[in-house]
Amino acid sequence: MTRNKLISGLKPVLFTLPAMIPFVLFWLAPLIYVLYLSFTEWDFMSPTKTFVGLQNYTDLFANPAFYKALRVTVLFCIGSVLPVIAIGLGLALLMNRKLKGSGFYQALLFSPWVTPTVAVSIVWSWIYEPEVGLANTVLDFLGLEPLGWLQDPKWALAGVLLVTVWKSAGWAMIFYLVALRNVPSDLLEAGELDGAGAVQKFIRITLPMISPTTLFLFVVQMVQALQAYDQINVLTQGGPSGSTRTLLYLYYQSAFESFQIGEASSVAVVLVFICMLLSVLSLSISRRTTHYQ
Repeated sequence: MTRNKLISGLKPVLFTLPAMIPFVLFWLAPLIYVLYLSFTEWDFMSPTKTFVGLQNYTDLFANPAFYKALRVTVLFCIGSVLPVIAIGLGLALLMNRKLKGSGFYQALLFSPWVTPTVAVSIVWSWIYEPEVGLANTVLDFLGLEPLGWLQDPKWALAGVLLVTVWKSAGWAMIFYLVALRNVPSDLLEAGELDGAGAVQKFIRITLPMISPTTLFLFVVQMVQALQAYDQINVLTQGGPSGSTRTLLYLYYQSAFESFQIGEASSVAVVLVFICMLLSVLSLSISRRTTHYQ
């Protein structure tokens, strides 16, 4: 009997073992190793690592470049996540009307998401070209002054954000389309019988019903914004004057340009902590929303 209980107790472990092995090897173990590196000084080539305790964190929090990168990261997250959700919902509402050729338009709007970010960024770098690029050509046609999309610190972050939003909006649209089509028609009909107009039905019925999708998109887009690298590297390399340097790009520069692995690891730990904090916050909001509903 004891043996049977032991086998029964080991069954969940055996079932989860195939998933736990890659989790430990490719996520947990590297995370622990990065945490260890954040307490050392290492140039990526020396055979020895010097333990420096909290010195890397002390230097990081005293570095103005860190706070500038943190500010850029926050602006990048806000400037990419909220427009992607809003535009994705707007496109989904439009496509949900079953317009003629809507399938073609959905595929067209979704295509940027499946296109590699590097390829998309290269094309947009041509569009942003100051002299002969399409963006300034359109502005000139409208009688407006040309902009230094990627050369001016005032506009560089907006230029990168435009690429990011353009790439992700169609992806958000697909999720919202599924959510909108799962809204019970009985509720909409009941609201109409109660005298609710289109706007009232959308606010009081549709929005609460698709709130789990909104939360999911918010979390995923936030994590992707924190991990944004390809478009920044191709378009601006973190410049000009650090105006597009996020925490992740600061990590890249510290690790692979300055070869300060300990300092870079401390940035990575801070970034992971921010991701964990956002995950806990989103989980808390999800539970409250579910309880409310």
